[in-house]
Amino acid sequence: MHLPLDSISFLYLKFMTFWFYIGIAAAALTMFGFIPQIVRMYQTGSVHDISVLTLLQFTLGMTLWALYGFYINDAIVIGANLVSLTTLIVALGLYYHYHCTPQGPGIQAEER
Repeated sequence: MHLPLDSISFLYLKFMTFWFYIGIAAAALTMFGFIPQIVRMYQTGSVHDISVLTLLQFTLGMTLWALYGFYINDAIVIGANLVSLTTLIVALGLYYHYHCTPQGPGIQAEER
């Protein structure tokens, strides 16, 4: 069976649209992956269970992905990684803020 060129183009377009949406979903999950951790740090005022090495590693990785996105001129890669990088910078800021703030059982979040 031989498909006409229009049918092949249609199938290719459908296939590429599917992967486009997979890319968008992956980008959205990655972009907002650290938001729950940021909320928890802010609500508890504690970073005792946070690995700064992990935050730094992800920050470097997102920076490199964003640079790669600029190199290949891919808006999804650039946007997703710049948003992810922003959330990681916020997480690092909270980490250093709460890490350098006295913490203890007698110190309430409002007193810090």
